[in-house]
Amino acid sequence: MSQTISITAIASISPLGNTPEGIWENYLNKNHCFTEHVLDNKKTFIAALDNDSEQVIAELRESDNKYKSLDKSVLYAMAASRKAMLNAGWTQNDIFGINIGSSRGATDLFEKHYQEYLETGKAHTLASPTTTLGNISSWVSHDLQSLGPEISHSITCSTALHAVLNGVAWLRSGMSDKFLVGGSEAPLTDFTIAQMRALKIYSNSEETYPNRALDLEKKQSSMILGEGAGVCCLEIGKKEKALAYIEGIGYATEILEHNISISAEATCFQKSMKMALQNTDLSEVDVIVMHAPGTIKGDLTEYKAIEKVFGAKLPLLTTNKWKIGHTFGASGILSMELAIMMMQHNRFIGVPFAEAQLQTKPIRKVLINAVGFGGNAVSVLLSL
Repeated sequence: MSQTISITAIASISPLGNTPEGIWENYLNKNHCFTEHVLDNKKTFIAALDNDSEQVIAELRESDNKYKSLDKSVLYAMAASRKAMLNAGWTQNDIFGINIGSSRGATDLFEKHYQEYLETGKAHTLASPTTTLGNISSWVSHDLQSLGPEISHSITCSTALHAVLNGVAWLRSGMSDKFLVGGSEAPLTDFTIAQMRALKIYSNSEETYPNRALDLEKKQSSMILGEGAGVCCLEIGKKEKALAYIEGIGYATEILEHNISISAEATCFQKSMKMALQNTDLSEVDVIVMHAPGTIKGDLTEYKAIEKVFGAKLPLLTTNKWKIGHTFGASGILSMELAIMMMQHNRFIGVPFAEAQLQTKPIRKVLINAVGFGGNAVSVLLSL
């Protein structure tokens, strides 16, 4: 890349917790974060926020009367953004842009408002302004009192990494020198679960690990939904306080056969990875944090794409979806967080039921993949 991009902070709120110490401790154990609830009229595994994080959101909601009407996806983004800004040492005197997206937006609130409309024939006064996709970045901007541009978008499950791409583009253009980027998702609702079941990709497994992400021998899809948000602070130039550097970015879209199709060898991933790695010796990539949602085709096609790019000598491969489920638009940034933590602690976090992989060298470069419905793939290469 022509200019170094520093990641000077990253923060999240998810089933793993909301502090770096708690999140890393959770990654070190081999337990998943799924609990069973009745959704879509059936017992359903989901990955909900932990109790401490729920309390953080409850306190945030009560802190301002205007926040009481906001969707959880907005509040999650606000909570993570406050921490990231604090950790980066940014103040209200700093001018920074904001780009935080979501795959589905204010899902819970939209469903509640629509149900009220069906029952009463009237829409709530705040139904429209509180359910627009533009809600997230604009409310984060309000909460942080920022002065720079604010952008919201939805590019399905690659939303958060597209926000990273956009932040990099703004920084490299010279139009900004700081950008807050990420994704947020709160999809644990009856209708969302019903949609995933209609696609026949939701887990109904009773196994110890009900999401079999990265199990390439599984006989049925096992995706489980999770919720949360993550954001990171990007700054132009090589900063001493940087947690990691963005060394390469790649993106691609492939021609669709149908609404959720992906080719047998994930052509979009091959292109996005090659673009992100165009200035890097492949042997230098230590780990790939895969998208791997736990579906049969999603996991296998990405794996084949990695084989196509890297040949016989693959980096260490992992994913966090066996543990926290698929958080849709937030998933890419939570994968980035895992990548940064593995580099910081020089410890590979594998998938407990997958074939064991041995770490033989320090973890200094990690590639992160994300893809969404529509074949929109993004790959981001991080380095220490």
